Amino acid sequence: MEGFGWYSFETLKRITQAHPEHQFIFFFDRAYDPKFIFSKNIEAVVLRPPARHPVLFKIWFNFSVTRALKKYKADLFFSPDGYLSLKTGVPQVGVIHDLNFEHYPNDLPKSALNYLKSYFPLFAKKANHLLTVSEFSKSDICKLYQIDASKITVAYNGASDLFRPISKVDQHLIRDEFSDGKPFIIFVGALHPRKNVYRLLEAFEQFKHQTKSETKLLIVGENLWRSKKMNLPEMTFKSDVIFTGHQPLNKLAQLVASAKFMAFVSYFEGFGIPLVEAMQSGCPILSGDKTSLPEVAGDAALYCDPFDVVSITKGITTLDQDENLRNQLIEKGLERAKTYSWDFTAEKIWKVLESFTTKSLEH
Repeated sequence: MEGFGWYSFETLKRITQAHPEHQFIFFFDRAYDPKFIFSKNIEAVVLRPPARHPVLFKIWFNFSVTRALKKYKADLFFSPDGYLSLKTGVPQVGVIHDLNFEHYPNDLPKSALNYLKSYFPLFAKKANHLLTVSEFSKSDICKLYQIDASKITVAYNGASDLFRPISKVDQHLIRDEFSDGKPFIIFVGALHPRKNVYRLLEAFEQFKHQTKSETKLLIVGENLWRSKKMNLPEMTFKSDVIFTGHQPLNKLAQLVASAKFMAFVSYFEGFGIPLVEAMQSGCPILSGDKTSLPEVAGDAALYCDPFDVVSITKGITTLDQDENLRNQLIEKGLERAKTYSWDFTAEKIWKVLESFTTKSLEH
């Protein structure tokens, strides 16, 4: 799962298990894995048709969900990825993580883009309340969709407890497995254009030309939009770049904890969960200095301009060569990571949801 999936999994698990006094109905659009049924107070309902295309989104949310909310006499509809029904009178709370499609429309396929730009302003206005994951995103939603700030609550993301420092011995084992025993920089994320992997690769190539470093680069992630293959720059040091594809969570945690540092130079993020994963793991961070990333990492990262390959190259070179700086960032990161927890996120979400279920029950 990517960010939205982990957000849903981690928060809904906590909310449902912490509140056995409530009944929760989970809507799925296809056969589901039992691991998503976290407790006995959850009823799983499969609604048709499978919603994997903008046309099907419209049918699923406006008709299938609308009918199901009426059938099950729901007091509230909560959508962790922001899609809502425009046809129901049931109170709704949606989570809008970010509005990247409004700022960088060319980064998405046209069919998805047209749907998002047409419907998310309507969802924002239809919602009784909105949640988002950073003050940056809140401000962006308020500005672009003319939403009153009082209608939006910020609940920061967390990261899995699996992300933690590991021993030097385990770090060496991971390096032997993935990078021929050499130190490596890690990037984690879907290979979406806004993740800026192309410029990261260009910067890594310059870094290798300018230094004699043996450090490699691990790219952990898969194409988000399968219809769009990621173009790669011409590289002399292509053999020092390792594309691992998707990794299981436990292996990903070991990789982050074994990296020399993380390079997360996205030019647009609503939050950036890999930053928290790195901080928890004792992994120094090179971060882009745009959108929400400075808000999340604070003083626990070295920053660069994600639109400037020279700036990214300088950041890579600095972190690769300056052990004292890496150690300082590790210390600051471990402390700052305490700010973020899925427990905190779930608690804040629940306060919003509970306020609406209480209102509904009063009526």
